[in-house]
Amino acid sequence: MNLAFWRRNKEGQPKKKKSAVREWFDAAIFAIIAATLIRTFIFEAYTIPTPSMEKTLLVNDFLFVSKISYGPRIPMTPLAVPFTHHTLPFTKYSKAYSEAVHWKYRRLPGFSDVERYDVVVFNFPEGDTVALEQQEQSYYQLVRFYGRENVWEQNHVTSRPVDKRENYIKRCMGVAGDTLSIKDGVVYINGAQAPIPPESERTYWVKTNGDPLNPTRLDELNIDPSPRSVDDSSTFRYDLTAGMANLLKTWPAVRDITPYVKSPRQDIQVFPHDTAHYRWTEHNFGPMYIPKKGVTVNLDSTNIAFYDRIISVYEGNKLEAKNGQFYINGKPSSTYTFKMNYYWMMGDNRDNSLDSRFWGFVPEDHIVGKAWLIWMSYGHGSIRWSRLFKTIK
Repeated sequence: MNLAFWRRNKEGQPKKKKSAVREWFDAAIFAIIAATLIRTFIFEAYTIPTPSMEKTLLVNDFLFVSKISYGPRIPMTPLAVPFTHHTLPFTKYSKAYSEAVHWKYRRLPGFSDVERYDVVVFNFPEGDTVALEQQEQSYYQLVRFYGRENVWEQNHVTSRPVDKRENYIKRCMGVAGDTLSIKDGVVYINGAQAPIPPESERTYWVKTNGDPLNPTRLDELNIDPSPRSVDDSSTFRYDLTAGMANLLKTWPAVRDITPYVKSPRQDIQVFPHDTAHYRWTEHNFGPMYIPKKGVTVNLDSTNIAFYDRIISVYEGNKLEAKNGQFYINGKPSSTYTFKMNYYWMMGDNRDNSLDSRFWGFVPEDHIVGKAWLIWMSYGHGSIRWSRLFKTIK
């Protein structure tokens, strides 16, 4: 009898109300989980930090990047501080993640594959090793210029897993299976000229009658009024879109406008960094095959520079060369079959972009998402209202 009374009394009692602190805590946990799921599987906000995509994208454009377009990538390094990428805020060297748990690359179904001329966000392929004092430059480029010993002496050098490498944004100019070449700065895919994005820039020589161009009018056209270099008193270098170049041709002071093309030379900056076989520049490049999953290629001394990083770093094999023979995982090999698709990414501001021409292919497991929408843009001390909610093409 007493037990039944106790049960009725307990059931009839009002539920104990949560404290204000507990309610705030529960709401914060829910918000963190919801936001993490959204930025991992649906979309994420990014900021344009450099002019490599001008005038398609401007510095301080704030973007939404769609993760579902190509299928959300399952985190490969799941133990991480929420809302951080690779470094803890207000620190220079402290990692924001732990590599105690590592998951293999997997991607959920998306609406499409990466297509030619998409604007894509991806993890920097050469970002597996980073000189922290010079993060804006590729570690491997630094080593090529200054030597490994000097780079290690003057920098804190660290490694990063795929999904914690720096985020880059470029235009996909070639997909797996394409053959790409560049002639005088113009891209060709499978022998046909690729479309030129209407807002893309390149460097032009502008020859005048001896007078400098009006800086006020240049600024009104969003052209940098200070030329980067001058060959003589009447020839200037400007970064222009094709439309801007055509407009300047109508100015009375302008005598001629021609695209700037770098002359061939032994240039270790340009992929595949094999000056014994290739004297390419960023303006004259290729032809070159972009690897496709399942395709087998022959390996020899003339093409190993294209594929050595794919074999040993991106696809996790041990590659050695002994007595003129290649060994993969200890076995002699004269061929290799690719395990992933690869892409070729280039900035729309072609003469001011560090892109695939300098560091090579982008593996499919580095793809983050498709640039979708500009939700905010800020420049020259004010909001760029005309750019708000502009879709990215």
